[in-house]
Amino acid sequence: MTKRNKIIYWIATLWLSLGMVATGITQLLKVESEGAMAPPGVWGISRLGYPVYFLTILGVWKLLGTIAILIPKFPLVKEWAYAGFFFLTTGAICSHLAVGSPAGELFPSLLLLALTILSWYFRPAGRKTIPVHQNQ
Repeated sequence: MTKRNKIIYWIATLWLSLGMVATGITQLLKVESEGAMAPPGVWGISRLGYPVYFLTILGVWKLLGTIAILIPKFPLVKEWAYAGFFFLTTGAICSHLAVGSPAGELFPSLLLLALTILSWYFRPAGRKTIPVHQNQ
């Protein structure tokens, strides 16, 4: 893995982790916030048509997924975490589109989706389910 790819991986992974932890905690605390760039709290989840208890599920998934991506080893668990983040962010984007949210409300989900894809794509061989060997 080149130094450039390693830097891209860690920047994307750390930003992704920060975003998932921050929104996960906000969701677990069921913060009351309103507005386009507000954290995904009670107001946002209700506006999308989901029950408030869904915040607890999303918050727990985000925190567990972040732990899975950051800890060493367990490449299969990492693949599941990346898949979960992909489904979570694309689901959020589709939900916002379905209710006619303004474009600004799509940005956080689009950013987290891009970071998920970058982190997954640039992950080191040791963090993949089938390690790529240099001498094949």
